[in-house]
Amino acid sequence: MPLSAQGRMSGMTHVLDPDALSDDARALSVPLPPYRDVTRSDSAFRAFLHGLPGVDQVGAEARVAQLGTRSIKTTSKAWAIDTAISMVDLTTLEGADTPGKVRSLAAKAKSPDPTDPTCPRVAAVCVYGDLAGVAREALGDSGVHVAAVATAFPSGRASRAVKLADVRDAVQNGADEIDMVIDRGAFLSGRYLEVYEEIVAVKEACGDAHLKVILETGELVTLDNVRRASWIAMLAGGDFIKTSTGKVSPAATLPVGLVMLEAVRDFRAATGRQIGFKPAGGIRTTKDAIKHLVLINETVGPDWLHADWFRFGASSLLNDLLLQRQKLRTGHYSGPDHVTVD
Repeated sequence: MPLSAQGRMSGMTHVLDPDALSDDARALSVPLPPYRDVTRSDSAFRAFLHGLPGVDQVGAEARVAQLGTRSIKTTSKAWAIDTAISMVDLTTLEGADTPGKVRSLAAKAKSPDPTDPTCPRVAAVCVYGDLAGVAREALGDSGVHVAAVATAFPSGRASRAVKLADVRDAVQNGADEIDMVIDRGAFLSGRYLEVYEEIVAVKEACGDAHLKVILETGELVTLDNVRRASWIAMLAGGDFIKTSTGKVSPAATLPVGLVMLEAVRDFRAATGRQIGFKPAGGIRTTKDAIKHLVLINETVGPDWLHADWFRFGASSLLNDLLLQRQKLRTGHYSGPDHVTVD
């Protein structure tokens, strides 16, 4: 699915040293009202972030537990499964990845169920940047996006120059979406402006590519930190905020999802700019996916129920969605040997 024009907009941000950016980046660095001055200094940014409403963790857990009990009818389940398939970023991020594996994944992304041409294609194939060109060639004009992880994924432990080179290399190889990781060490040390400025620089390096900002929520310790990191990423120009790399546990929990969705909802209400959300890591079953769709609908509304604004980062989820889809279509459960093993 093509990304909407709004989804492709760069963030309107404020940076401390505009002379360090290109003319295009300076043109995009108009502050976002009503947050015109929050990044003028470390102290101002800290005051803003720590002034955000605190998160009631018990309340968040109770809310998602309540939403998790919702039941849906068969017709709604069929819609939910097809919608979830269309939102999958089909992912392989292993050191042993090969061009052949990526081509196989691309074939599955374009036609998840070869026995049923009505099955929707997935949103993107997500790979390491050096394999983005292989994915781009294999996907052709299918409309499936090529997402590449970058900025020293998954640790983020590299110099900024190395991170930006990583991004530019992935884009040059054919990625039209970049999944970056924030510097969690800087965030947890309270160096919020440093995290913000790095995201601004990565956004510029992306060019026309879509930017998803990975918070690695399993390392942020508290839900209050998740909310602060979400706001940093959105103010810095991220097009999506993403929970996790999938390499750290816990990853995409429902309470974390609730906090991040509330952040994108509040951000749009304050600025008029809509930000996407991508949970990743640990989402393996159709039941998991449907819980997230319910959470979206109840927290931010149907505007986000589209691949332009919501993605699942997953590898094994697609197979379970396909098996459940086959069960609805045929009346019996086919078993795991009826889908490809990625």
